[in-house]
Amino acid sequence: MVRILVVEDEYILAINLQESLESLGYTVPDIVDSAEAAIEKATELRPNLILMDIRLRGEMDGIEAAEQIWNSLQIPIIYVTGHSDKSTVERATLTLPFGYILKPIREQELYVAIQTALSRYEREQFLSTVLREMGNGVIVVDPELRVKYLNQVAEALTGWRLNEAKERNLNEVIKLIDEQTKLPVENPIISALEQGNTVYLNNHILLIGKNGKTIPIADSATHLRDNSGLITGAVMVFRDDTQRRLTYEPHLTIERNRQLEIQVAELERLNQLKEDFLATTSHEMRTPLLNIKMAIYMLENALTQEGILSSESVFASESVVHYLSILRDQCEQELNLVDDLLNMRMIDADVYPLELTSIQLQDWLPHVVECFQERTQVQQQNLQVSIVPNLPPLISDLASLTQIVSELLNNACKYTSPDEQIRLTVQLSYTTTSLINEDAESNFTLNKKTPYFEIKISNSGVTIPVKEQSRIFEPFYRIPQSDRCQHGGTGLGLALVKKLVECLQGTIEVTSFQGWTNFTVKLPLSLSK
Repeated sequence: MVRILVVEDEYILAINLQESLESLGYTVPDIVDSAEAAIEKATELRPNLILMDIRLRGEMDGIEAAEQIWNSLQIPIIYVTGHSDKSTVERATLTLPFGYILKPIREQELYVAIQTALSRYEREQFLSTVLREMGNGVIVVDPELRVKYLNQVAEALTGWRLNEAKERNLNEVIKLIDEQTKLPVENPIISALEQGNTVYLNNHILLIGKNGKTIPIADSATHLRDNSGLITGAVMVFRDDTQRRLTYEPHLTIERNRQLEIQVAELERLNQLKEDFLATTSHEMRTPLLNIKMAIYMLENALTQEGILSSESVFASESVVHYLSILRDQCEQELNLVDDLLNMRMIDADVYPLELTSIQLQDWLPHVVECFQERTQVQQQNLQVSIVPNLPPLISDLASLTQIVSELLNNACKYTSPDEQIRLTVQLSYTTTSLINEDAESNFTLNKKTPYFEIKISNSGVTIPVKEQSRIFEPFYRIPQSDRCQHGGTGLGLALVKKLVECLQGTIEVTSFQGWTNFTVKLPLSLSK
């Protein structure tokens, strides 16, 4: 017998609805007139379906109640309401209802809606059970590579819980590397979206879990289409390939292990040579560059004092000033490159100095932005700054934070065309962690909210291809065949920014779509030593 809970604040309508339901063969275990009572009765009675009015008694409406009931109990809900305005329908749609019936209610329409909802719920529960119980990991993303679903096997293999991974970028949750080179490889989901077909994982691919552990994986990814043929996302099915390799790849023997050991030793030797070269060369280059910079400064002063650079001098020439400016700028650029190399080396060696201080972002950031205001005005760009007031202090390293924000703003200024926008926004956000109490007689879940600072720097008019976004933070990497290559640079800026952010125990990610590129830095409120 199908049991249906009625939530309606008009008593006569509720009684009429109960009579209609019972005449159709359904059972009505109770009628309530408020959202709070609906949540309580749904938890107590666990009905098969709920008919929910939207306007109810009390502070909470039916849409809010429906969202809580579905998230905690997974009971299907049909809205029965007299309100069909655009804003109400849009709010209701976000809760993924199983139906929407307008008053006055016709009995036949009610029967069709209930049977359709129950049939859809049964199909979805069956599919959910299959995905949950199947032996392979399953991850689903939308066209922008935002994670929408992980089954339990995928959670176990990646180390990410669904509520943690949902809406994150795919490349943050699923990190794949080549087993031999240890270099990042493109996720097959990206190829499936671009090509519109099924793409199989190459051999010897490792998945890096959230805890840093690596496992060999295998299988494939394919695109998803709606009824009109438009691609709505992609799904990747993958499995732990460890056992198969042990069973079917006997060539992984002592000889291969010995060869791998030789390769690792050689890589370590080459890395050490690189580190020694960088250390020696960086220091040796910095001293003469500083001397050259000082010589340029002294030369300009001497020429000015002699009157050679004055407007009245017959020797005055725009070319002299121009070439002195080139020398000064090139020298400064080389010094910045050397400093970046030294900083990256110190970070890799875990000896980068951090000096913790209390930073009021709403007071400090305007000073950092000030030096970019004139530049954006000259380049006819629109620089907007939005900082939420009354932010708590940030305990972090001021020098590193200044370098991070300055580099990202400099990056935005370089790649933003005239009449386009640059935005700097700062706000306090929260991440929710579910804590499961397993010691109590009845298990329950507590949601803990942890605050963090979110600094976002966005610029319009530029879109970074999806396949390049996972590599943009690699040292010396520059996007091929792109307008970004025309602006010079070494490809070290973003690599250093990522390392500095990680030094500050934060994360940085890039998203780029619909003509906007966004760099989002997330930092803890306090930097623990």
